[in-house]
Amino acid sequence: MNKLTLLLTVGMATSSPLSYGINITTKVANQGTQISQVIGKEGGISDEETVAGLKNALNTGVENAVKKLGVENGYFNEASVKIFLPNDAKRINEKNIKLIPGGKELVEKTILSMNRSAEDAVKLAAPIFANAIAKMSFEDAKKILMGNDKAATEYFRKATYSELKAAFMPKVKESLDKPLVANTSTAQTWSLLTTKFNAVAKGPVGTVSGMQPVTTDLVNYTTDKTLEGLFLKLAEQEKVTRRNPAARVNDIQKKVFGQLD
Repeated sequence: MNKLTLLLTVGMATSSPLSYGINITTKVANQGTQISQVIGKEGGISDEETVAGLKNALNTGVENAVKKLGVENGYFNEASVKIFLPNDAKRINEKNIKLIPGGKELVEKTILSMNRSAEDAVKLAAPIFANAIAKMSFEDAKKILMGNDKAATEYFRKATYSELKAAFMPKVKESLDKPLVANTSTAQTWSLLTTKFNAVAKGPVGTVSGMQPVTTDLVNYTTDKTLEGLFLKLAEQEKVTRRNPAARVNDIQKKVFGQLD
């Protein structure tokens, strides 16, 4: 049995599909004996089983990332993934926000609402990623295992981003339409803010100098930012698991990634 096959073999714990909110750590640990028996048999593992092992590890990483983000303040209180106003709305600054009735409060509410929508929608990402993982080939798995600290994250971004976005966008829109903050949806807050700002921006010449209306598609923007934050957390999870032995929370992880130390 070559080294690559051994490394991938010890990663296999279960081929059960990922579902958000299910703790699979116990399942993985309970199957340690079965995995040891398979490893002990020379040539006792197929390419299909090898791929299944890495897929399970990736599913675990996705689940952990989704759990971190899919809670209240998962995005809003995390500086690295917090969603702010789109670029063309950043002109709604301290200088001209006073021109909009209730402008400061609207901006704060819009930012909070966008992050609440991301926190709500990201919970639905797990099965979409699971489907992408299910399509992974043996060659894909081999490259990921032997790749850099972000090899799996890079695979997801390059191979599945368009598909993920297309499938995820309706979920984000649904979330943006939910009354998540003060019984008001993000879409309603955004519409109120931009309508008021654009009315000022389009006012009589000389009223406000150099202002352009805000035209960002909020659904597209929030989808991109939600996925961007998810990929960032996936990369962090992958790097920690690969590099930090203390972060390997069970025997299976210690066996898999210990071989790469």
